[in-house]
Amino acid sequence: MRVSEATFKTRLSTVRVKASAAPQFIDITDRVAQQVAESNIRNGIVCVFSKHTTAAIVIQEHEPLLMTDLASFLERIAPRTAHYRHNDFSVRTVHMHEDECPNGHSHCQHLVLGSSETIPVVDGEMALGQWQRVFLVELDGEKALQLEDGRQVLVQVMGM
Repeated sequence: MRVSEATFKTRLSTVRVKASAAPQFIDITDRVAQQVAESNIRNGIVCVFSKHTTAAIVIQEHEPLLMTDLASFLERIAPRTAHYRHNDFSVRTVHMHEDECPNGHSHCQHLVLGSSETIPVVDGEMALGQWQRVFLVELDGEKALQLEDGRQVLVQVMGM
């Protein structure tokens, strides 16, 4: 009997996601699944990571009324109209840009959502539950419109 040794592999790719509003839940499940398939990794994990502090990655159900509820929830926990010191450009001196926009609410909303999700890969597919989908959650519509190529989402597949 011949025993073959499995080799640990990794594959890193960047998925670009365009948004037009905030909050906006953009289903990227199929794009991530494509990266998993192209990796030829049968068993392992896939990490989906947003390179932005105002665009989150979450796993959630893709149901229209729920999307509305989640957007309302984000507005309640960090309202766009609340006062944020981050938005006071008369005193803020760090990480300022020429086209800076007031987005303190987006950063606060991101705090409760997070930058990444890790999903098991089993038999070459993401082991998501029946209703689970992977979303990029755009929290700063003004910033999103400024990014010509869209948001950057890293998809790293690791395993054998």
